[in-house]
Amino acid sequence: MSIASMRPHLSESDIERLMKGESSEERASIAHKLCRRIATDTLTESERAYAEEIIEILSADTADLVRRTLAVALRNSPRLPRDVALKLAQDIESVALPVLEYSPSFTDEDLIELVLAVTATKQSAIAARSRVNSELCEVITEHGASEAVVTLAQNKGASWTNKAFDASITRFSDNDALKAAIVKREHIPVHIAEKLVSLVSGQVFDLLVNRHELPAQVAIDLAAGARERATIDLVEQADRTHDMPRFVHQLDLNGRLSHSLIMRALCVGHMSFVEHALAELSGVPHSRVWLMIHDAGPRGLAAVFDRSGLPRKLLPAFKAAVSVYHETELDGGPNDKARFRSRMIERVLTQFQAIPKDDLDYLLEKLDIYSEQAASDEDEDGGRLVRVS
Repeated sequence: MSIASMRPHLSESDIERLMKGESSEERASIAHKLCRRIATDTLTESERAYAEEIIEILSADTADLVRRTLAVALRNSPRLPRDVALKLAQDIESVALPVLEYSPSFTDEDLIELVLAVTATKQSAIAARSRVNSELCEVITEHGASEAVVTLAQNKGASWTNKAFDASITRFSDNDALKAAIVKREHIPVHIAEKLVSLVSGQVFDLLVNRHELPAQVAIDLAAGARERATIDLVEQADRTHDMPRFVHQLDLNGRLSHSLIMRALCVGHMSFVEHALAELSGVPHSRVWLMIHDAGPRGLAAVFDRSGLPRKLLPAFKAAVSVYHETELDGGPNDKARFRSRMIERVLTQFQAIPKDDLDYLLEKLDIYSEQAASDEDEDGGRLVRVS
């Protein structure tokens, strides 16, 4: 059959000029016309087979311009055969980049293999694809060049995992462009936000504080080295993002899951953190730790307390705080968490006879903060407490 049957506008003379055109510009012009027809026309099976033969010929043209015309014209088309797409991916960058960034002809496995074999610029094109799944994302962060990882961090369609965040920060902790791109993402894990606090400065620091709801004083405290006090304020974010087990494990790895940190968290009602902290230190599954704290009586609590390596002198205070926690309830109203924590601290302060000065100052400071939060977002309206928008 004649390819002219695909469209009356594509003539036999066009085909002749495509194959034997004297200049690359002439062949590229016809190639563009042909590829547009292939990409948009409804083709029969025989026409499709013939079109693929023409595509193969174009991909082997000696002129870069012709091959680039093919790559650009069919970059979004599923009609670009996979073997030709792979061939173009290994071509010079001007030919390869449009296909690497846009072509749907590649499999996920193809893209992973390409990341491991191509140049940094080509890796960046892959990282800029509209969809980058989690496995490909991890491969790029673990093996890609820094510019490719920066591009990936800027890509809203990339599925970042904890593993990908960890790899990127570990490999390129000195790359300011990467850190800025990560901070600008819609969500980053709490443990990554914590790492970034001490790695960024200036506008990026401000953006980290504002975009990821990291209180300014927390960031300042972390950067200044007063990490334990600040870490308590990150606990709520970890709980909100269902990242608590990893957050606790990260603290333990860094030698920061201290006895006083656990007690402070307990005193402000962060029970989920306390449960996961004891599970981390004791090696007992979280479900069993929960039972030993809340449903196994004083002996169960003492057993997991001892297994966690906490000093026995803290046990009476720990028991008292757990008891206060059980006696204090959320009231179900607006901002009830702040009121719960305020009441929790008040009751802890009345029961503890000998609180270390640093912990006492901390709890009094928190009492002020939570009391203000409980009042600031509520207003009296017909006898009902309502949230002010």
